[in-house]
Amino acid sequence: MISETRRRAYLDAMQVASWLPRTELPFAAPSRPELLQPLVEAEPEPARPITAAATVAEGPAEQAPASTAPAVRPEKLQLRVVMPEPKKPEPVATAEVPAEQQKPVEPPPRFALQLLRAGNVLLLVELPTGESFQSRDPAYILLKDLLRAARLPDKPQQVGDGEPIRWPLLHRGSLDQSGDAARDYVQGVLAGELEQMGCACLWLIGLPALRFAGEVEAEACYRELNIEGIGPALAMPGLEQLMEQPGSKARLWQAMRRSMPRWVVGLNTDMNDR
Repeated sequence: MISETRRRAYLDAMQVASWLPRTELPFAAPSRPELLQPLVEAEPEPARPITAAATVAEGPAEQAPASTAPAVRPEKLQLRVVMPEPKKPEPVATAEVPAEQQKPVEPPPRFALQLLRAGNVLLLVELPTGESFQSRDPAYILLKDLLRAARLPDKPQQVGDGEPIRWPLLHRGSLDQSGDAARDYVQGVLAGELEQMGCACLWLIGLPALRFAGEVEAEACYRELNIEGIGPALAMPGLEQLMEQPGSKARLWQAMRRSMPRWVVGLNTDMNDR
């Protein structure tokens, strides 16, 4: 609703003398009752016959007396003022980004790896629980069995400060936490250890170790890899998968027998005859 002063200003601008709303408007001045009365049409006055004799007798025409009937106010057209509706804001045009540029943002990978050394073999093992191995962990017991079967010391030593390699490094901040950054970090840790103490072969145990150290997927398990800048590596499934799938142990044993001459000095290369 608009104020009475503004409404009258609109009516004056449109030269509307009177305007009656259909319903009572709040804060509006009261209507005048006389404007609400129906208009009464005045009866026409009978015309007098005019003759030539009367015209001559009377002489010049006299002015007719003013009628005593009440003046009838002419009916005026009532106009309804229609206020313009407020314009809706036009939607802001956004620049369309090509579909090939709208790449979804992938969350950073999450994993925990333990770097161990057994004899002249370096082990990069996925931690099933995310924490360092304990002596009674089923996964650690299985790892010791694999080392004994490969004729390696069954008490692997922790490398460096013994802390697992965890990713992401930071949960906040602007540091790059992508998969490429994780690969560079893991390979950098391995290269630093190999620079101090070389190894005859690297065991990659578990999918995170395969992806971020060997740059391969699970299909590469049970075979030997040659990683640039690192050297030969044996791809193995995770310890949990070996415990859940007994048939995978037989495939792993065949792969270990083929690569065993790398870390066992003086071992006969033809072991399939035994």
